[in-house]
Amino acid sequence: MAILRDRPYVQFNFLVDLGTGTTEGVEAGFQECSNIGMEVTVSEYRTGNSKENSVRKITGLNKATDVTLKRGVIGSLNLYKWLDDIRNGNQMAERTVVIQLQNEDHTAVVQTWKLLRARIIKHVSGPMNAKGTDVAMEELTLAYERLEME
Repeated sequence: MAILRDRPYVQFNFLVDLGTGTTEGVEAGFQECSNIGMEVTVSEYRTGNSKENSVRKITGLNKATDVTLKRGVIGSLNLYKWLDDIRNGNQMAERTVVIQLQNEDHTAVVQTWKLLRARIIKHVSGPMNAKGTDVAMEELTLAYERLEME
């Protein structure tokens, strides 16, 4: 349920449900979520006897963009186990991932994105640097088939 207001919401209060039904705890906490999007392709068509010297635009298939989530390494294997299910051919490994934007005081969800039939297609940990002071990070890239917004 999107909540309309005059000024835009800030981007840093968001919840991620990886299809497990929970947005609580460190396993559901992410530092960053890349752009969420979709596009509808268009095919151009024109018959040779058309009276207009222009093409017709015919609506084609829709495509969803991949989403990347990043979090600090916390010693959890939940992402690896999900990816392992996918690579071993488990057809039930697809999930509905839900990303929710909250208002500034965390009292309401103001917009929701549902990534339907999502699966991990890439998981990366690192980089590691013996002289560095940054947090060790892991990131996962999700491919999904359909985007719904509420």
